Amino acid sequence: MIVIAHLSDIHIGATPESVARTTAVMRYLDTIPGDLDAVLVTGDIADHGAQEEYETAAKLLASRHPVLVGPGNHDVRREFRRSLLGEEPADGPVNQVLRTSRAVYAMCDSSIPGRDDGHLDDETLAWLEGVLDDSAGLPVFVAFHHPPVKLHTPPGDGIRMHETGRLEALLAGRAGVPAVLAGHAHTAAATTFAGRPLLVGGGVVSTLTMPWEGGTSFANCVDFTLPPLIAFHVLDDEGRMTTHFRAVP
Repeated sequence: MIVIAHLSDIHIGATPESVARTTAVMRYLDTIPGDLDAVLVTGDIADHGAQEEYETAAKLLASRHPVLVGPGNHDVRREFRRSLLGEEPADGPVNQVLRTSRAVYAMCDSSIPGRDDGHLDDETLAWLEGVLDDSAGLPVFVAFHHPPVKLHTPPGDGIRMHETGRLEALLAGRAGVPAVLAGHAHTAAATTFAGRPLLVGGGVVSTLTMPWEGGTSFANCVDFTLPPLIAFHVLDDEGRMTTHFRAVP
């Protein structure tokens, strides 16, 4: 059985509480009795892409569990690489892979510099295809920031991932991809994409309320008082995916 913790949208620097909320989530994960196979953080790490935000995030996201962090639309690639990953700054997509003895985790960069919507460019799709081809029979969890389908959230649907046909075609023929993971929406959601589960992590810094809850515009749908949300994704020995969502006090 593989157990993954999934969190998203910590937005360090967005509010005075962003650090405390992220601290609470990581403390919760580090104090649970069991070991996690991976902790995946699907984007919007810094709110302004500033060096000090990434330096803070690097300290907060350090864990006894393996952690893989990807960029979102609020992130800046050069500073993300330099201050969070300790790499040389570069402008290309920040695509990363975590390989363990039991699974492979492909974190794709769906950000478009200077824009809020998402896209997987040719370089990223070619990289992902290589990761899938080199999986050695292990399950490959594919993750990125922007959901590739509508989630019926008016503020978020317009800035989702667009032009998803090539990604869908790439994944559709791959039996070894048990799920696709995303963030960006600030609401825990589950749907399907390319014939497999699409699991969207809830926001750590805030939660987006739905139209039927009164959240009809960005101004009135962002709730900073609801607790941070994380998900535990479980892949059992029969290949079945199960997700448990947790609110962290």
